[in-house]
Amino acid sequence: MANVCWPYFDPEYENLSTRINPPRVSVDNTSCSDSTLVKVDSMNKPGILLEVVQVLTDLDLIITKAYISSDGGWFMDVFHVTEQQGKKITDNKTINYIEKALGPKSQEEVTTWADKRVGVHSVGGHTAIELIGKDRPGLLSEISAVLANLHFNVVAAEVWTHNRRIACVVYVNDDTTSRAVADPTRLSIMEDQLKNILRGCENDEAGRTSFSMGFTHVDRRLHQMLFADRDYEGGIGATEVDYPPSLKPKITVERCEDKGYSVVTVRCKDRAKLMFDIVCTLTDMQYVVFHATVSSDGPHASQEYYIRHMDGCVLDTEGEKERVIKCLEAAIRRRVSEGLSLELCAKDRVGLLSEVTRILRENGLSVSRAGVMTIGEQATNVFYVRDASGNPVDTKIIEALRKEIGHTMMLNVKKTPASSREPEARGWAKTSFFFGNLLERFLA
Repeated sequence: MANVCWPYFDPEYENLSTRINPPRVSVDNTSCSDSTLVKVDSMNKPGILLEVVQVLTDLDLIITKAYISSDGGWFMDVFHVTEQQGKKITDNKTINYIEKALGPKSQEEVTTWADKRVGVHSVGGHTAIELIGKDRPGLLSEISAVLANLHFNVVAAEVWTHNRRIACVVYVNDDTTSRAVADPTRLSIMEDQLKNILRGCENDEAGRTSFSMGFTHVDRRLHQMLFADRDYEGGIGATEVDYPPSLKPKITVERCEDKGYSVVTVRCKDRAKLMFDIVCTLTDMQYVVFHATVSSDGPHASQEYYIRHMDGCVLDTEGEKERVIKCLEAAIRRRVSEGLSLELCAKDRVGLLSEVTRILRENGLSVSRAGVMTIGEQATNVFYVRDASGNPVDTKIIEALRKEIGHTMMLNVKKTPASSREPEARGWAKTSFFFGNLLERFLA
């Protein structure tokens, strides 16, 4: 079978074709007894699968099954989805948003497929800061202190660590005016100080910062930053120390000779946003998914993708296959968090994040992942922590935290099973931890 490359898409022709053959979206609550079926039929084009999955995961929906077919000029897929509690989607605002975001009005009212920003992460006037560098205990506290000292207020933030690397997307504004900071001198000072912190005592030249006045899809951007930083190559002993063998994903890459595809099979513990993380990475590696099946059986997930590179080639060499396996393993593990989650809720004030991270550092806790959100006057911080050596946290430290925090913040402590969907699903943490949940503010 001859290899098929993606053709050039002329924007004007693409818009005309979309008007002639608009996407068809169906949200079906009658065909399946235990889940809602979201069916999407649309013109096929690069990246469309990721766009659809992104919309669903930004709404915190659980994808229990999926069937994808896009071999040719048309994209057809069916997703079995539920709410976080395992129930069908019955909220009309959510259903209407899905139909609008994926349907024919998406180009006009939401965005274009080609310039996607689903999950509008606008939290008022802000400046977005991207940071990436070598991780170490207390680093997040140092970053927060620099921002507070320079009179930047952290409105929202997402922090991931993996294989001794840290990636952050932080939204800040001026702590007096609550507006985005555009002063190049002020930004330059902040950039220099943050770079010095990221370099650390070992003068790590790989530490980087960048600024943006626009919007970004935070989860997608964090994947891109760590992928570009080659976190999948790991460090000495990183994988063995951080992830027990029982949590290692089983990934294979094989050749489908009769159809001319490479078949990527992923079997691992199931969790929220797993499909998004895999599809995001395949897309960033410039692979096209032509067919896919996704299913979850209890705590386990099985996903199979029939892919080719955008140039039409399959994965012929062992080196290519090994790289795909490493990159997918990294994508799956970036969001895995073991240990304890600390969920803190308090009235927002300037320097709150700096104070909280300082307390964690002084109690010998290392942050492996974090989410910060401010809605109105309420600030919600979620930290996944271990001790500075990477071991489970002693209960005495938690009690010391409670005493130090006192009555100024509400602290909820949970053990985080690495394979569960629950850590992102309960209480107020659900509406704060992931930037995608900001959609709830725009659905009202």
